[in-house]
Amino acid sequence: MSKKKVTIVFDIGKTNKKFFLFDKNYKEIVREYTELPLTTDEDGYPTEDLAALQNWIKDNFNAILDDENFEVKAINFSTYGASFVHLDQKGNVLTPLYNYTKPMDQEILDLFYEKHGSKLKIARETASPQAGMLNSGLQLFWLKYKHPEVFKKIRYSLHLPQYLSYLFTGICVSEFTSIGCHTNLWDYDKADYHDWVYEEEIDALLPPIVPTSASINTSYRNKKIKIGVGIHDSSSALLPYILSKKEPFLLLSTGTWSISLNPFNDESLTDEDIENNCLNYMRIDGKRVKASRFFMGNEYKIQVEKLCAHYGKEYGFHREVQFDQELYLRLMKHKAVYFRFEGIILKRKMISETDLNSFATFEEAYHQLMIELMDLQIHTIKNAIGNSEIKTIYIDGGFTDNDVFMKLMSHHFQDYHVMSTHSPLGSALGASMVISNKKIDDTFLQQHYQMKVLQPLILNL
Repeated sequence: MSKKKVTIVFDIGKTNKKFFLFDKNYKEIVREYTELPLTTDEDGYPTEDLAALQNWIKDNFNAILDDENFEVKAINFSTYGASFVHLDQKGNVLTPLYNYTKPMDQEILDLFYEKHGSKLKIARETASPQAGMLNSGLQLFWLKYKHPEVFKKIRYSLHLPQYLSYLFTGICVSEFTSIGCHTNLWDYDKADYHDWVYEEEIDALLPPIVPTSASINTSYRNKKIKIGVGIHDSSSALLPYILSKKEPFLLLSTGTWSISLNPFNDESLTDEDIENNCLNYMRIDGKRVKASRFFMGNEYKIQVEKLCAHYGKEYGFHREVQFDQELYLRLMKHKAVYFRFEGIILKRKMISETDLNSFATFEEAYHQLMIELMDLQIHTIKNAIGNSEIKTIYIDGGFTDNDVFMKLMSHHFQDYHVMSTHSPLGSALGASMVISNKKIDDTFLQQHYQMKVLQPLILNL
């Protein structure tokens, strides 16, 4: 019996750790999910358990190598960003994998802006809204001034995708998509590390940059395997679209964050863009992707829990709510703000508390919540489109299953070709494609993503 040639992809999210096998046509053959318990750093803050993650990866990898049905040809890694692993001269890990939600000491932030320029200047030049640990370059600055004894021992700092690759190759590299995702490290106009990186001599800790499509050929248990250098998950999720579509498009990636990604806008960010939470991601060739994001999924969950409590419904009831045109039109007649958002910093009318007493039913309050979230969604999409000639919007992620959200998208963007795409493969597929030299065509998305064209609503407004 001939063995099936496969590519392994480890797709590491903050919550779900996923493991995929793809055949040579990118067809998914195996998928495993797990959630690993967190550990804590020296301050007691919850964080990824790096040892547990390594063991899980090793166990899955060895199981596939031992499986008589498969011949492993390649491995790659897509992971969340803004997370550094710091190695000493011998390759030992020096610190916990600090969580990007960990608050950063104010005095260290003050010192950084005092030395290197205002928050707005740094944000604009590095295309990174300022967000403490979420700007992974600031983690290095923080270590230098908060834990100098540890900082002195660092030989290389690797972003998480590159660290996972290093576990297999022993070779330290950097690549564009990880450097370019809100790290504060890259000056997009200069197309090089920002001046502050050189002034603080942090460049010495960052390994040589290689293309994201680079791979390292190694021999493992007498088998030749191609090992990718890893990729940041947002850039990876965008890749199948870029490789198969020639016409400009916007990808709206929905989940905990709602991120509008426009790979066809290379304008420098303005001060106003930064205030609107715009940022740049990087394509695998180093070109910029204009993005704007807001914490939609997070806010949605907070508010839906409150709705369920208020109306005595079980959490999950909201998933069955279908778009109701009459209800929508009635709410739009007396449009106002009823929800006080807790985790969203975009400008909107602030009210002191959420008013649910104006709504007779769960469904009515839920429609109002979606109207208010949609106002912000429209705003962020328009920011990302900017002046580019985009006619198509693809929507992927968790909200493609939300009937109210999708109907409102089709209504507000009826001048566009709006398509819902459903692929549970997300960023894993991009990681598999980036290290292959296989050409793909226009039909690729249709085959791998359940694509549906959204029909605009005919509303009698």
